[in-house]
Order: sequence, then C-alpha cells, then structure tokens
Amino acid sequence: MELGAIAYGRAVIRERVLGAWDDFLRVAEGVDLSAPSRLPGWRAQEICVHLGAWPEHQPVNGVLAAAREVLSGIPPGEPPDPDDVNASVITTHRGAGRGDVLAALRLAREQAADYLSGDEPHELDEVLVVSTVGPLPTLTILHAQIYELAVHGLDLHALGGPAPASRLLDGGLAALTDATGALAARVGIASTAGIGSEVGSWAFRSSLAGWQIGRWGERGRQAASLKSADFTGKLPVRVQAPAATLLEASAGRINPLKSVVTRRLKVHGLPGLLGLAPIVETVPGIPGGAALRVAAKALAGAGGALGRLTRH
Repeated sequence: MELGAIAYGRAVIRERVLGAWDDFLRVAEGVDLSAPSRLPGWRAQEICVHLGAWPEHQPVNGVLAAAREVLSGIPPGEPPDPDDVNASVITTHRGAGRGDVLAALRLAREQAADYLSGDEPHELDEVLVVSTVGPLPTLTILHAQIYELAVHGLDLHALGGPAPASRLLDGGLAALTDATGALAARVGIASTAGIGSEVGSWAFRSSLAGWQIGRWGERGRQAASLKSADFTGKLPVRVQAPAATLLEASAGRINPLKSVVTRRLKVHGLPGLLGLAPIVETVPGIPGGAALRVAAKALAGAGGALGRLTRH
C-alpha cells in the first residue's frame, strides 16, 4: 500500500520535521508570551505550552508509545479528546516561566529527533495509531507536526514575532497535502489535487491503494527536497494562494470564501474540490474541517457567479 511521504524514508522526514522545529523555535523565542493571540482565551503562552513536552503531556512520545503497543499486539484504545488534553496541560502550566516553556518546546523537538534518528524498527513507521482524526501511520502523524508548527508560527507572527521561514511554510503545506491524501484514501476517495504557493507547490493522488504526494509545478521541480511523484501539467483540482493564506484558511483562521471572492485564493476544478468534502463528514476533528464544510456547502449553492470566479 502507498503511504504518502513515508515513501521518502525517515531520513528525509527527519530533516523536514527538525527543520520545522528549528524555524518555529526562532519565532517563539522572538515573541512576548504574555501577548493575547487570535485564538479565544489563548496567549502566546498557551500556544507554546500545548506544543511542548511536559512530564504528563508528551505529544511525540505518546504517539510512539501507542504505536509500540499496537505493534506488540495490544488493541488501540480510544483517542483522548484534544480539547480536554489541551485544557489540562494549559491549566497545569499556565504560570510556567518563559525559560520552562521554551525548554518544553526544545524537549518536544528532541523527542522527535530521537525517534527519527534512532534504531527503532522501521515497521513502526507504518503502524496505524489512533489519532484525533482516526487511524493514521505513525510517521504520517509525526510529519503532520509540521503543519501545526507552521500554523502556530503564523499565530505568533501575528503577535509581533518574526515571520515564519519559507521552509516552515512549505513544510506545513507538504504536511497538509500528505494528511489530506491519507484521509481521502482512508474514506475511499480517488482524487488528484494540488496546492500551490510562492514557497512551493504540492499534490497528492489518492485511491483505494493508498496515496502519493510530491511536488508539482516548475518551482517545485527546482527546489524539491522530497522527490516528486509524477505530478506534471495542470492538475484537475488546484488551489493556489500565498502560503500563509492556504495555511490559515485550512486551519479556520480566516474565512476561505472571502479569500475566494477577493481572488486571493483561486480554486480550479471546483467539482473535484467538493468531492473531498466527505472527509470532513467522516473525520469531524480534522483541522479546518468546519471551514471546509461551510465552504463546500456555500460554494455548492452559490450558483454561476461564484462558479465563474473560481473557474479561471
């Protein structure tokens, strides 16, 4: 079975995940943690706390522990509610000092590095682990960290932190593409779709046999650090926008419909895009799922005017 970015191997995923952590840490180190963010009730402090590794909350090692249990024959349990998990760790460490918060972020990076650089059996990479969006391979979940780091890097940038590096934004788009392909394959959607931005372009192809991801477009061929699958020419479904817009729209930070109407976000192959909508019906916890559900319904009912806007 094809498993997206896992095909590139741990060494490539390691380079991208650790690079993303380094880029995010640069943003976090340059922001006032007491500044209120655009996330209701969260300051920069809460954003960083929930990403870090603490004695009772270890996002990376928790995934690996669950994968080892599955590999040893222990049936997977039910995934915890992410809101409950976040509320617990934030309540416990709301008053943590700046040094402790940054140390927790660095520890999370180190845990990812230990696994991706270590001698764990490679079959662990492909073990299906129960996550908040359903069962996904271990390495797919670790790769998806980059998406979260990219989105939260933009959250911190909005508070006056340094702009996230192009590498982090590009990695976030790659992780988003990989996860979307995985979810499409899991619910049996056969699709080829791509997202394009000024920092790079990514595409996935999903089927009952799994999913592939790779670069597409001239910029991607010149700067690929993940070798491309065969994505050339115009894809049947393409969404193009500045990288920040793509990430923020997918995460529900901005209204995707408004971005379409103002032509900041351009959609090509609208029927094919709407064909991905079942993902959010079967995976209610997917980041940006509420935004995609609303956008799908609104776009489907908008008629000819919006259809003309998105056809070019």
